[in-house]
Amino acid sequence: MIRKLLAAFAVLCAGAIVSAHAADKIDPAADLKAFQAYFKQQFPAVPLDDFVNGPYAVNKGMRAQWESIMQFPPYDFALDAGKTLFNTPFKNGKTYASCFPHKGVGIRQDYPQFDAKTGEVVTLELAINRCRAANGEASLNYETGPMDSIVAYMAETSRGKRFDIKVPKDPRALAAYQNGKQYFYSRRGQLNFSCASCHVTAAGKRMRGDILAPALGILASFPIYRSDWGSMGTVPRRFTSCNSQVRAVALKPDDKAYRDLEYFLTYMGNGLPVAGPGTRP
Repeated sequence: MIRKLLAAFAVLCAGAIVSAHAADKIDPAADLKAFQAYFKQQFPAVPLDDFVNGPYAVNKGMRAQWESIMQFPPYDFALDAGKTLFNTPFKNGKTYASCFPHKGVGIRQDYPQFDAKTGEVVTLELAINRCRAANGEASLNYETGPMDSIVAYMAETSRGKRFDIKVPKDPRALAAYQNGKQYFYSRRGQLNFSCASCHVTAAGKRMRGDILAPALGILASFPIYRSDWGSMGTVPRRFTSCNSQVRAVALKPDDKAYRDLEYFLTYMGNGLPVAGPGTRP
């Protein structure tokens, strides 16, 4: 059984480095099954839902520290600020609620999503800035500041809901998914690391003072408060930080490659609960 799981995961990894795939050969559902089976085999004592807690799910010492910290979550200030910002009218009198289904409440589990009109992936941060543009407001910084507070509030309203990312049978959506998958497994930077080098191959192991989080559910707790940042940050901020750590050239926070990567990674966590906002070392 273990050999079959590892073989399936090897196929998943190998498929990511092929430069071109016919749309009918891209199978997100099969990828998801292999991806989740691999991590369940690697960490059999970890309940599936607990993967959303990253390193705290696989290290008892870190979990004890985290549970102590969570008595007074360091992101509470962002929740308060985010709720205020979300409900503060724009100059035209409208609010963010006018731009989203269900008035923006309880929708975090649906992002990122494929936009058939533009043919691109839309993250929650991009949707927020699109909302601002539609209402005559300037864009926010994608990585931190008011943006992470708004996303924190929106995530909190979805806490516990299950991720349900869709990859429609649209060649553009399948290409975006595949591009995100390829980015995840491709090596880059002076250290020649891929995302998978740390979060698949070395998941649960220690690098310097950190325990490397498994890739499964790794985005479910965003935005996060990181101790080494001393502040909150969004998914794009973490991607930028990761590229810097492997000494690769960071992309713009709203770059299509980052959005496609988020699309792939979040899809791999389908069925897991929203756990954001969160905290990390």
